[in-house]
Amino acid sequence: MKRGVVALSAERTQLELKSFLRSRQAVVFNLTFPLLLLVLFNSIFHGEIGNTGVQFRQAVTSGIIASGIMSTSFNSLAIAIAIERHNGALKRLAGTPMPKAAYFVGKIAMAVLLGFVETVIMLTFGVLLFDLHLPSDAARWFTLVYVFVLGSVACSMMGIAYSRVPRDGENAPAVVTPPYISLQFISGVFFLFSDESRSLQLVASLFPLRWMASAMRYAFLPPSFERIEPGGTYNLGLGALVMALWAVGAFLVCLKTFKWVNDR
Repeated sequence: MKRGVVALSAERTQLELKSFLRSRQAVVFNLTFPLLLLVLFNSIFHGEIGNTGVQFRQAVTSGIIASGIMSTSFNSLAIAIAIERHNGALKRLAGTPMPKAAYFVGKIAMAVLLGFVETVIMLTFGVLLFDLHLPSDAARWFTLVYVFVLGSVACSMMGIAYSRVPRDGENAPAVVTPPYISLQFISGVFFLFSDESRSLQLVASLFPLRWMASAMRYAFLPPSFERIEPGGTYNLGLGALVMALWAVGAFLVCLKTFKWVNDR
């Protein structure tokens, strides 16, 4: 009896998780690197931000949680798919009866699951060591959940689309990592977004990470911090729209540009 796409997608997700966990380098970078950044920045910077009653470590922890979601989705998928295309794994998969949709569902599901694990780890360290407070009401919990889901999907689709950029698997990390790191520094992950130049704010606002970090600050920080945001507002609706547009736009790019073989 022929199995359906759902069953094959679930099986593919299990295979993706096993493959990921076998790669020590991928596990270390995607799951522990954001945690190392969390400890590093909280060891360097201290004190209250303005007169908001918010400690720097609380704000930076919120931003790094958002950054960790991008790490387990955009970074991991863009690099892994580029390597699979280079070593011929994608070509072999394309020649099997497996529905192509199952491959992509498996990749995205793996990214979401890993992002969830990393978020739980970051929350645990943030609450226990850096005075991070869990969301105080239903609206903030809802924001945390939808930003995690929408941000994970958007960054996953971006990673799949971006996997076409590296010319081969060997240079994939060198091509994928710089944009991710650059977005971290201009999206309000490590520093106050309102302190950046207007031009950098405009560039960062074109991408999901800026809005993911802002929404995480809404979820975890007290209302007094909102006046520090540009325009004195988190602008959650616009952030959700940007993430949704990236998810749809990157999906359309994938339909047009994704290749199962390395044709370069």
